[in-house]
Amino acid sequence: MILFEAAQLAGMVAQCVLVATVVGVLAGVVAHRRRPSRPAVATVVVLCAVPAFVLLGVLLVLPGAAPGVAVVAVYALPPIVRNTVTGLSGVDPALVDAARGLGMSRRRTLLRVELPLAWPVILGGIRVATRLAIVVGAVAAYASGSGLGERIGAGLAGPRGADTANVTVNVTVNVTVNATLTGMIGIALAALLFEAGYLLIGRLTIPGGARA
Repeated sequence: MILFEAAQLAGMVAQCVLVATVVGVLAGVVAHRRRPSRPAVATVVVLCAVPAFVLLGVLLVLPGAAPGVAVVAVYALPPIVRNTVTGLSGVDPALVDAARGLGMSRRRTLLRVELPLAWPVILGGIRVATRLAIVVGAVAAYASGSGLGERIGAGLAGPRGADTANVTVNVTVNVTVNATLTGMIGIALAALLFEAGYLLIGRLTIPGGARA
């Protein structure tokens, strides 16, 4: 059961981070090239300061799993946008000029020169975004009453429910600790799975000399 719930959380996080990566990289590219758009990017970053429960409450009007998915995607955006802008800003202008001098268009220069050179920094932002998404995803699962977040919530709320049911203190403590630890272990498994994946992606896509 715990492996299934960890895989369920990982699947949701992967989808949200994928969407956030596409949107975040595009927003970062636009912000890097067009300075007037940077206030809009700053607004996206500010969204990360909104507590997850508050944002969930606003989005609960959406049907099904949409509220949780929307919250996780929003929280995953800021690190990706920020690191995309940082990575692109760190590319040597001489290399960009050389590419343009060889006849490359702006789009080809972006795809063949700028983004590959900025990729290590962007990947770092995606890793941070994934860690945030795992935590917020657990909160979203708790709010929807299912998954690993629900296990942790049930464990923390266990003593109150147990008192009303006249269950012994020892049993209450054991159930609470077990439920909380089970949820935390599942979240840790999901986090380790993603870290292993990013290490593999880094080895396959980043030259050895450019790795952090």
